[in-house]
This record gives sequence, C-alpha cells and structure tokens, in this order.
Amino acid sequence: MRLVSHPVLCNYYITYRCNATCSFCDIWERPSPYVTLENMRDNLRDLKRLGVRVIDFTGGEPLLHRQLDDLLREAKNLGLITTITTNGLLYPKYAERLHGLVDMLHFSLDSPIAEEHDKSRGVKCFDKVMESIAIARRLGERPDILFTVFEHNVHQIKQLHEEICLPNDLVLILNPVFEYNDVETGGGFSEKTLQEMTRWGKQKNVYLNDAFIQLRRDGGNHVEDPVCLAGSTTLVISPENKLVLPCYHLGLKDFPIEGQLYNLYRSDEVQKLVALEGRLPACEGCAINCYMQPSFAVEMNRYWWKALPSTLKYNRIKGTWKQLF
Repeated sequence: MRLVSHPVLCNYYITYRCNATCSFCDIWERPSPYVTLENMRDNLRDLKRLGVRVIDFTGGEPLLHRQLDDLLREAKNLGLITTITTNGLLYPKYAERLHGLVDMLHFSLDSPIAEEHDKSRGVKCFDKVMESIAIARRLGERPDILFTVFEHNVHQIKQLHEEICLPNDLVLILNPVFEYNDVETGGGFSEKTLQEMTRWGKQKNVYLNDAFIQLRRDGGNHVEDPVCLAGSTTLVISPENKLVLPCYHLGLKDFPIEGQLYNLYRSDEVQKLVALEGRLPACEGCAINCYMQPSFAVEMNRYWWKALPSTLKYNRIKGTWKQLF
C-alpha cells in the first residue's frame, strides 16, 4: 500500500568535484561546474511545491562549494531538512559559517585506524575528521559518523564505536557498501557479516536500516516486482542544473530545468520515465542505499516494517522527527 505519492527527497549534486579519490566511488573522476544560487532558489521553491521535505546537498565534496552556507540557508528558510556528508577536509575551515544550517551532518570514516582510512580515501583526512568532530561538538552540532561497511572492515565496528563514537556521543551510521556501474567495491556480503551488522544496529547510538540487510538477502531489487521507487520518491539535480532520471547512478536521461522544475517533473515525458522505476534492465539486483531508503519509507510492505524501528530510533536520537510533520 502506497502511503506517500509525492517525492520526499532531493539528492542535489552541487558539484561532482572532490578533494579525495575514494576507491569505491567514481564521482570525483567527472568534470563539473558548481550550482548557482539563482538556480538553487528557483529549484528549492519548486521542490517544496512538489512535497520534498529533505535536501541532501551532495557531491563530490559539498564543502568545495564556496556558497554552501547560502545554499543551506535558502533551504532552511523554506523549512526544509538539510543533510550533508563530508570527508572533513574543509569542515574546520567552514564550520562557523555552516553552524546551525545542517540538520544531519555526517562525517565519513571508514576505519578507526588512520592509515587504513586515509588509504581508502586516497588522501590524508583521518586527522581532519577527528578535528572536525571536536569543532562540531564545541559549536553544539550533533554530527554522525558514516561508516561504509565492507566485508573486510566489519570487524572494526567495535573499535570505531567504542573509541570514537561513544566518547563523543556520536551516532554511528552503518552504510553497507553497494555496487554500481564498474566501480570495484569488493563483492557482496557473507551471511555472517549481514548478521554482524544487524547485531550492531541494535546497540546504543548505532543506526542501521535493517531493510538494507533484508534487501541484500533477497538479491536486491527485482524488475518483475520492484522495491525501488527512486523516480517517484527522489529528485536528482545535477551541477549543470538538469533533472536526472531515473537516478544518478543509472542516469539514462537528463532534462534542462530552466526554472521550471515543478512543471518539468509533472510533464508526460518525465512521468513516463518515473513509471519505469525499478523495472529497467539495469535495475535488476540494485541495492543502492540512497534510493532504497526513501523507497522503504513511502510504501507499506515488509521492507517498510523492517526499516521502521531503526528509522524511529534515529529520529528519536536526533530529534528530527519533529520536522517531518
């Protein structure tokens, strides 16, 4: 049963540029402009009209955008929930400017061991993440640690939780790695690792959407009975100010927005692509978290029930549930 019929999330790629070269990501390889404040204002207005509640200012590395604080302020002024994930390299420089503008601030950290984290990111940034945590806490921010889980680092959850998250009262978000395009992510998860992630998801200050685990056990999305609702739940906007469909990672077609996002999204051409969500050949086996999470939230099925306890837990800890109503 569909509970919400309108899009709820915008993945707003404000630039594809990045100051890291993560081994499990290819976005940093793409040339890219930066979004303009003028385009952002028009699009935010239409996103709110379409029913979107959450704006993920993403990239690339979003803090490379020198007007990021202005972009966030525009979103906050419209009552939208803002979220950013950063590698921490630039946060100490811009923390004061971003103060109070990010509802869900995530610092990426893939290992509690500096050398291992820096190797996975292709740049020395572990110490910057530690510095960023200290600065954010001093400012009264409540950042999370986003830990991308692989088969080879699941054993490090305990150390990361005990040595970094609990002492700093941070939520540890477990983000199971996903495959896409030709990016090498190290293969799938063993049942033992899936069970270990589920166990950790029940611990204090740990968030894991357990529907991610169920989806992987089920072999991902299946085109004959799709769980993915990316096209109808999530709008993807590129740095070139284009609407990308059906999702960023598949990116079959993009449409110039030209100040008409509301009408463009509701147009027949776009809605025909939206209707194919989860049913395209490339959608078979997909388990991309950033599109599955909103998909789980709008339709009452077994994934909705799997996701519900962890969703309530996170929003209770962060206090963001109040902004959803």
